[in-house]
Amino acid sequence: MTTFVDRVELHVAAGNGGHGCASVHREKFKPLGGPDGGNGGRGGDVILTVDQSVTTLLDYHHSPHRKATNGKPGEGGNRSGKDGQDLVLPVPDGTVVLDGAGNVLADLVGHGTSYVAAQGGRGGLGNAALASARRKAPGFALLGEPGDLQDIHLELKTVADVALVGYPSAGKSSLISVLSAAKPKIADYPFTTLVPNLGVVTAGSTVYTVADVPGLIPGASQGKGLGLEFLRHVERCSVLVHVLDTATLESERDPLSDLDVIEAELSEYGGLDRRPRIVVLNKIDVPDGKDLADMVRPDLEARGYRVFEVSAVAHTGLRELSFALAELVAGARAARPKEEATRIVIRPKAVDDAGFTVTREEDVFRVRGEKPERWVRQTDFNNDEAVGYLADRLNRLGVEERLMKAGARHGDGVAIGPEDNAVVFDWEPSMSAGAEMLGRRGEDHRFEEPRPAAQRRRDREAERDDAQQEFDGFEPF
Repeated sequence: MTTFVDRVELHVAAGNGGHGCASVHREKFKPLGGPDGGNGGRGGDVILTVDQSVTTLLDYHHSPHRKATNGKPGEGGNRSGKDGQDLVLPVPDGTVVLDGAGNVLADLVGHGTSYVAAQGGRGGLGNAALASARRKAPGFALLGEPGDLQDIHLELKTVADVALVGYPSAGKSSLISVLSAAKPKIADYPFTTLVPNLGVVTAGSTVYTVADVPGLIPGASQGKGLGLEFLRHVERCSVLVHVLDTATLESERDPLSDLDVIEAELSEYGGLDRRPRIVVLNKIDVPDGKDLADMVRPDLEARGYRVFEVSAVAHTGLRELSFALAELVAGARAARPKEEATRIVIRPKAVDDAGFTVTREEDVFRVRGEKPERWVRQTDFNNDEAVGYLADRLNRLGVEERLMKAGARHGDGVAIGPEDNAVVFDWEPSMSAGAEMLGRRGEDHRFEEPRPAAQRRRDREAERDDAQQEFDGFEPF
């Protein structure tokens, strides 16, 4: 059963915003006491957060679909809906977030680093929030916005200071087991190690981590063996250690040719040319291994490598190697640029930036912009007053004027939103006319309807006035 997963596809869905409520306050002797509909709650976000206790993406391999909760709708009595709960997904340190096209969205390094993978929809306003001096009793409310839907890829790149690279069965797992307290699986057959192993090494005052990267063979950078799956774990390492087998049983192999093959694969993968390198000649406890190490060491040193002869079994040469690695790690850490505090950059919009665009296509004029598209999503098109409110907002934003300048005429099609999810309507030269059927903006015809008791009182008073007029006009004989 798979226990280590370093690449998954994750489908995340943020919560939808709750709808606003259209309600009118009612009580005895006051049947229309004004709007009191509450706002809808905000939908929950989906947040990726680095957690040091998580070392694999296995949970998301088994459950790739994750969704945050929706916001609750508003209620009467000015009661707002409850916000949806954010869904926090823990990921290992060193997780890279990519979109479907392979573009990097976030590189999560360091405990507590977070990234909002999907943002929850905002809640719709209730009619109490929409009331104004001109619109005293709105008979509609805004709908909640849908939450984001994202398909993302997570890739784990091990965060370590030193990477041990080499052929399978070169002794990398044995070496990391004696340098640190790591307990990897060790056996005498190729591809014993199927997952990167991490170990913590202390050398003097320097503490650093070592990663055993498995599966490097000829063609690894092209997907052969396990190399392509685990070469990404080398990217974050500051120092590379070539572990060469001096006691191999394969006649066609030798330490120099092994080094050339691994270097070719690292070069083909790219981005690792400037990393400092150390060569470790392992298994010198074997007599033939010691002789071969003495033969190839001059050639390796002539190439500019620092060479260490070690034996993981006999614990020979480990102290010198650990302190040499600590020196290189300390130098790499000192050479890193110091992290500066994040500067807040404010970029005001241009004075002539309306926040939307109008483009002419074959059969429609397309309006794109954050505000127009959001307003369309929040509109209940089954409510004429809500449609009139949308028309007024678009008109105030300047959409009608831009359509006229673009050459739109009466009856032309206008689409607001992207091509696959747009609202299309026939344009009228004056969008404000869409609300004229509702009367003057800010008025509600329900307030214009006479109350039954008052109407009966007025009827009785009219009858008395008529009777009085008839009596006053009566002339006695």
